[in-house]
Amino acid sequence: MYKAISTLKPSSSVFRPLTTVSKIAPASALVFSRSQSTTMPSTTLQKKPSDRTSGKLFEFQAQLPRLPVPSLDETLPKYLKTLEPLLSKEKLAKTKKTVEEFAQSAQGKELQRRLEARASEPGRVNWLAEWWNDLSYMGYRDPVVPYVSYFYAYKDDKLRREPTKRAAAIVRAAWEFRRQVSTGELAPEMARTTPLCSYSYNYMFNATRIPVKPSDYEATYDLATNERITVVRNNQFFDLQLVHDGQLLSAAEIESQLDRIVEVADSDAAVPVGILTSDNRDLWADNYKLLSEASPKNAEILEKIQSSAFLLCLDNTRPVTREEYHRTYWHGDGSNRWFDKSLQFIVCDNGKAGFLGEHSSMDGTPTCRMNDYVLDQTLNNKVDLGNGAVRAGLPAPEQLRFVTPPPVVRAIEEAGNRFKSVVDQHQLRVLQYEGFGKDEIKKLGFSPDGFVQMAIQLGYFKLYGQSRATYEAAATRKFAHGRTETCRSVSNESVEFCKSFENPLLSAGEKVAALQAAVKAHGSYAKACSDGKGVDRHLLGLRLSLKPGEEKPAIFQDPAYAESSHWYLSTSQLSSEHFEGWGFSEVVPDGYGVAYTIRKDSVIFHIAAMKNKFGLNSDHLAHLVKEALGEMRLAVVAAKLSETAAKPKL
Repeated sequence: MYKAISTLKPSSSVFRPLTTVSKIAPASALVFSRSQSTTMPSTTLQKKPSDRTSGKLFEFQAQLPRLPVPSLDETLPKYLKTLEPLLSKEKLAKTKKTVEEFAQSAQGKELQRRLEARASEPGRVNWLAEWWNDLSYMGYRDPVVPYVSYFYAYKDDKLRREPTKRAAAIVRAAWEFRRQVSTGELAPEMARTTPLCSYSYNYMFNATRIPVKPSDYEATYDLATNERITVVRNNQFFDLQLVHDGQLLSAAEIESQLDRIVEVADSDAAVPVGILTSDNRDLWADNYKLLSEASPKNAEILEKIQSSAFLLCLDNTRPVTREEYHRTYWHGDGSNRWFDKSLQFIVCDNGKAGFLGEHSSMDGTPTCRMNDYVLDQTLNNKVDLGNGAVRAGLPAPEQLRFVTPPPVVRAIEEAGNRFKSVVDQHQLRVLQYEGFGKDEIKKLGFSPDGFVQMAIQLGYFKLYGQSRATYEAAATRKFAHGRTETCRSVSNESVEFCKSFENPLLSAGEKVAALQAAVKAHGSYAKACSDGKGVDRHLLGLRLSLKPGEEKPAIFQDPAYAESSHWYLSTSQLSSEHFEGWGFSEVVPDGYGVAYTIRKDSVIFHIAAMKNKFGLNSDHLAHLVKEALGEMRLAVVAAKLSETAAKPKL
């Protein structure tokens, strides 16, 4: 009944390097990951997904171009250019020689030929997709929380302060979005006039990640026959049918059912089975087998959770501060969750709400759209709540009681201890900057994203006295099955900008000229990335084109290759006027994860880092980013005033 209709599994031909990639970092960061794996993927059964491809949502899908393979002449000079602000003259000279030798070598040309051949294979939609899914996600063995998943924090709903009332409205709005995805009537996303790939919508609803060694896979289930959600309260799971007698439950009926769940769950206690999903993926794979084999009932429960449309987490917490509710949605206590599900909506007892997304098969832009829709519908009271009456005879939600013999309980306790250890190693600072937002930045004459990226650069420079490798996610969804490319935010221009703003002898006009040059350089590189012309994915493809036993080219053994992709700053922007921020973790132990939301009149930063020997300080970075934003605006205003004063009066 709950058989998966499709699975997203890595190809058995994928070559796994000696180290695995960190979080949502690009796979070029492999040599700096937290954990290591020397196992090669076993042969796996490759199933072609039964994708939904009809309707308006997919009307441009067949026309989307393939992700290009840039030429060596395009990538290698660009790569060297990104190294200039990061390396000393001596190191840069050595690397330049190594890169030039690779460009002229027979091996370099052969690897390029292999990659181009792979890209042109009949039936292969995207030359990167299988590699990327395995290296960055399915083959990555550290816990998905906090290292892979991401969250959105919602604005408060003043119309629905009661938790089950708000949860019911969220479910109704999300279900309508699901209906539009299912029928295909949802409009495709567009970048101005350019359509974006809709493929990942196949993995939005009724989808889950399945733990398997050495590489997980994604399973999806039929939407039409699984019109149910999983609700979890007080560590207890419930199966809630959303359609009764052929009719979708109204918001009042959903609220009534959720109230029943809360009453039952709060009168009992349960072993927190959900904490198992927070563990190292190999350990979870072992415990998944242990759990499912403990009782046939457990296997049935697992299938019900995995095949449900999404998870609704009714937390008994009452977070107040930004740090409190960001942590609630980011990881919570690890128990009242099922971290493998693609979508989890979280509602707290004080009405605070948010969302947690599992990143493996779907990047943030589709879920940002879905969550923005849910909030627009609920906060602006547009949501169709259905009939206000509650039908008599609604069947009670089914409580899903796992059988937990001593070995399973022991595994749960151990997983809980590991989860606490990982979470306790992390520090977080949420900066709500209310001085200005995108409207003011545009008036000042800048790209909002470029301006904020430079504020992050300046804040980091103030803290450490230097610029270091920075990752910003750039979407490549204009290509079929496209995901992301690395926008390398540090440039010669950005370094000069940081130095200029820290130089008290320079005029406001000189500082602003440096800022303009830095933002322009950033925008140019970001556009190249979105056009599939960045350097990191191409270099990764060349490296993965090596056959087992072949010597690794010197360009990939050069320290500069590793140093330039060690992301001291891993950054990304997703914005909605309905969000109170969003977030994820750092990708290296000595770096920061900086997620930011640019609203009309404010900017929200989620700054995460580890508490370890490197002495990182999210509070200090947040303070200095705030300082940088203020200084940048003052400089632009001062320069404009100076220009006005210098103009001759008529």
